[in-house]
Amino acid sequence: MTSREPASEHVCGKPSASRRSKLTPEREQEFYDAVLDQLRECGYEAVTMEGVAAATRCSKSTLYRQWKTKPQFVAAALRANRCVRFAGIDTGSVAGDLREAARSAAAWSERDTMLVQALSHAVQQDEDLQRALREALVEPEVQAIDAIVRRGVERGELPADHPSTEFVAAQLFGVLRVRPMLEGKNADAEYLTRFVDAVLLPGLGLVAPGPGPADGAAAGGAAD
Repeated sequence: MTSREPASEHVCGKPSASRRSKLTPEREQEFYDAVLDQLRECGYEAVTMEGVAAATRCSKSTLYRQWKTKPQFVAAALRANRCVRFAGIDTGSVAGDLREAARSAAAWSERDTMLVQALSHAVQQDEDLQRALREALVEPEVQAIDAIVRRGVERGELPADHPSTEFVAAQLFGVLRVRPMLEGKNADAEYLTRFVDAVLLPGLGLVAPGPGPADGAAAGGAAD
């Protein structure tokens, strides 16, 4: 397999440049989108080079020239689609930031949860695939939540040694991923916002803010 520069972090949906092949970045992104769509719809075991080739109207040999194996192909697709999920969130308070992060997370939770579930077994068998999944869907999220907490410490909202701060990301993304299993429902914005107010903020010693204009309907709605 020829060498390739690592895909750089980018805004969701925009392809990253590659110098290792003669494919255009747009065509390469078509392949990545196709393999990720098949992962979500069919699961890892059902994904084949033949299926991706058919979906993108190319020859199998084109795919095999770029990515020698399915794990390499899937790992490359994950890395090329790494996103900064919470870019720009800074409301001026930990409570505001976490509530905004909850709403943002709800918008993409279904698609990402489907990917995590599809790859749950495969990543135990392939270390590079496991690293790619962490780089694409885990580390950017955790770093963003850690940044929210860090800003809270810098503003004096939270003590630097508060024992709950290290568990904020684990709690938020844990409930995001596990609700479909426990209740058969995705973690929507209303559910995640209630979780922030009922669990995360009290755990940090903060009082949940009252609903603003954008929150009134959600706060007044019936619980699931």
